[in-house]
Amino acid sequence: MSEKIDSLAINTLRTFAMDAVEEAQSGHMGLPLGAAPMAYVLWKNHLTMTPEQPTWFNRDRFILSAGHGSMLLYGLLHLSGYNLSLDDLKAFREIDSQTPGHPELHHTEGVEVTTGPLGQGLSMAVGIAMAERKSASLFNTENRDICNYYTYVLCGDGDLMEGVSHEAISIAGHLNLNKLIVLYDSNQSSLDEQLEASFSDNIQKKFEAVNWDYIKVDDGNNIDAIDQAIEKAKLSSKPSLIEVNTVIGYGLPDIAGTHDAHSDPVGSENILKAKAALGWEYTEPFYVPEEVYDAFASFQSRGLDKFNMWERNVRKLKEEDIDLLNTLERFINKPQSYDIEHLLPEFTDHDGKLSTRVASSQILNLISDELPELIGGAADLSSSTKTVINSSHAITRTDFSGRNIYFGVREFGMAAIANGLSSSHFIPYVSTYFVFSDYMKPAMRLSALMKLPVIYIFTHDSIAVGKDGPTHQPVEQLAALRSMPNMHVIRPADGNETAGAWEVALNSVETPTTLVLGRQDTKTLNVLPEKARNGTKKGGYTVYSTSNPEGLLIATGSEVELALMAKTELEKEGIHVNVVSMPCFDLFEGQSQDYKERVLPKHLKKRLSIEMGASYGWKAYVGDEGSSLSVDSFGCSGDPDDVMRRFGFTVENVVSRFKQLLS
Repeated sequence: MSEKIDSLAINTLRTFAMDAVEEAQSGHMGLPLGAAPMAYVLWKNHLTMTPEQPTWFNRDRFILSAGHGSMLLYGLLHLSGYNLSLDDLKAFREIDSQTPGHPELHHTEGVEVTTGPLGQGLSMAVGIAMAERKSASLFNTENRDICNYYTYVLCGDGDLMEGVSHEAISIAGHLNLNKLIVLYDSNQSSLDEQLEASFSDNIQKKFEAVNWDYIKVDDGNNIDAIDQAIEKAKLSSKPSLIEVNTVIGYGLPDIAGTHDAHSDPVGSENILKAKAALGWEYTEPFYVPEEVYDAFASFQSRGLDKFNMWERNVRKLKEEDIDLLNTLERFINKPQSYDIEHLLPEFTDHDGKLSTRVASSQILNLISDELPELIGGAADLSSSTKTVINSSHAITRTDFSGRNIYFGVREFGMAAIANGLSSSHFIPYVSTYFVFSDYMKPAMRLSALMKLPVIYIFTHDSIAVGKDGPTHQPVEQLAALRSMPNMHVIRPADGNETAGAWEVALNSVETPTTLVLGRQDTKTLNVLPEKARNGTKKGGYTVYSTSNPEGLLIATGSEVELALMAKTELEKEGIHVNVVSMPCFDLFEGQSQDYKERVLPKHLKKRLSIEMGASYGWKAYVGDEGSSLSVDSFGCSGDPDDVMRRFGFTVENVVSRFKQLLS
């Protein structure tokens, strides 16, 4: 391809960004103008994808971590033949368009993950690169490549400032994820000011210190140097960072190279000047010279050739290893449901008291052998959260055949990595203490937004943590996560409810699940295991009912046992109540009005909710004539029984609080 056509293609990407931002009167053209050459070289010469099969299992992945530069990605997708028309580019940032302000998974063909919150794209890419290594250990042999792809990232200065990127690059270097290649758009500018005002890290030393290769390209317009740098990175035994010196807003009059070029329209007159500075001869907005489409022909043919070769390898599996083929097909086409009921234990009173974290561990180990796509671990707490698959070993830099992941104390990075794993056909679970979900919430929000069914396992669920004190006692976390759209938050009361919660999590197609589990031991509820599991899957159910009840005790988690004990004491005084377990608000709201009326009859207005967390959200269930026994302040350090007594979680106080409702 001639230098002239390369230049024409690069400037087409640049003018797309100019025209789109000007048309939308908002957006970010600074990054696309500076980074267009490196993106073009990557797509033209290296990236292996095909618009004919946009979700092909073995495609290379491209993550625009600096998601504000979305028009660069949209331009690349259009020119490469993906289902994104010129009219879609012209509708940039319009409601319901295929070109939203930041790239969104499941919204625009060719977008791998939702990016925009800086640092998370790079961190999810680490998860995707881990998925490649793990899939290769499952499906590849010496003579057969089923999984062999690169993960490429385009990031900016802001990505590398965010703490989550530090967590992610650390574990990527530790695991030698050599097929992870990051192109760093080093333009020495951020939104507020030039970079020197806030950032002076030595990027080379930082990345080399965490076992990455570092490559420098001094001129972001030198496409030969960029091409050579990518070739070198592909041969590395480590993950690679390619720092490319660029000029933000390249070509924009007066503001190119300054923070003023980061975002916002610059006016039609300045757009014309910028195009003239680039040598762009065309006056029509969103114009594409025919030669530019031809320039992307190598991308299309390379991807299609590799896809056809991959299909031949997969067909060979039919004769060589039909079981492995079946596993691969299940990976690629995630089933709508997993048949695990026959694997689930049935907990009874004879098992004695058992914490839900221990019950969860038993369930995990009973189901794991039949679900090879289920992998995960904890942020250095797996022995406490009970999240080890006992029949397997840990993933290491030299052996990815294990299923346990030691994430280290990297909660946010762990959750972002889980999103990458989930987008790449695995069922990841990650865990820590519930209070530390706060470190993870931005990545959990992206799980929900991207409809990725990640499983979050949080233990040490309440003030019952006790002596570790208020820093480790979650209070507001339940209410916060319940408020998140498309997130199932389940706090089971016993082993059977925990089994039901696992069924929900594994059979969720588009919704992540949060399991909130206790360290404290509880009795198994005196209901049939099947009833407890099914009731949990419906979000709430009646654990105990009586004729002519005067009200309801509604509880979650270990407090259901407390409610049942209080019910017995109330009965001694001639006061009869129904007891309801409400492990998941969202699932309950999804039931029919008839079912909800049976569990929470409207005429029973005297209602007391019992939960060792904030009262926020319970008003919808207790109503104006009910009340909540809750924790609306921070906890305190002490013996767990003393702490629970301090906050009123005793049989005597529950009885007293309900009697107050009747008076």
